Amino acid sequence: MSEYGIWLSYNNEKEGFQFPENPPEIEFKDSSNNTIHNISNIGEINVIKDPKLTDITFSGNFPASNHPYVVTDKLLSPKKYKDYINKWKASKKPIRFIYTGSTFDINILVSIEEFTYKESGGSVGDIEYTISLKKYVSYAAQKVKIAKSSSKKSSSKKNVAIKSSKTRSNNKQQPKVYKLVKGDSLWKVAQKFLGSGSRWPEIQKLNNIPTSKLKKLPIGMSIKIPPK
Repeated sequence: MSEYGIWLSYNNEKEGFQFPENPPEIEFKDSSNNTIHNISNIGEINVIKDPKLTDITFSGNFPASNHPYVVTDKLLSPKKYKDYINKWKASKKPIRFIYTGSTFDINILVSIEEFTYKESGGSVGDIEYTISLKKYVSYAAQKVKIAKSSSKKSSSKKNVAIKSSKTRSNNKQQPKVYKLVKGDSLWKVAQKFLGSGSRWPEIQKLNNIPTSKLKKLPIGMSIKIPPK
């Protein structure tokens, strides 16, 4: 696992890949829905509202052959990368975006907003691309329970809409402890205990494991597992 890399996965990691080359730069755009109003005798005022979803944009290259800039051990054909992204975009479902480095880890759901590509003129078969993503927040409709109000002052019955909400109990589990065996990696441990290998940064953070030591985790090392 390299110290710096970008991954995309789809359908609970049944499909996915690491970008073969790290882009020269990646842009994160956080903006707001604030509105400006002009009030008589006061002037402009700024009404602060909830922030917009984060936009992520970067460009790079899908190489047709291996070379020193390739950072993944599983190099796909340029067409395969292109087909994966177009397929996921057409599905209208969120995908998982992982961006990890020596001092940060980002693991979020995103939607593919735009994907453009062209064949590179310098190297036959290479595909140059630009991809724009937007942070995705899961949501669901609330259930509404209809209750009849009983009032002695009125003979007519009224229907009252009451939002039903469940209070979550504070049943946070203590982390489990697992001893590493030969061939283990944080990805495999996360897949085994948390149901998703992409949750390995949570294990790294919980155990304060330096990124430089991820490739050489000692056999028998005891690590805490966060709640599933």
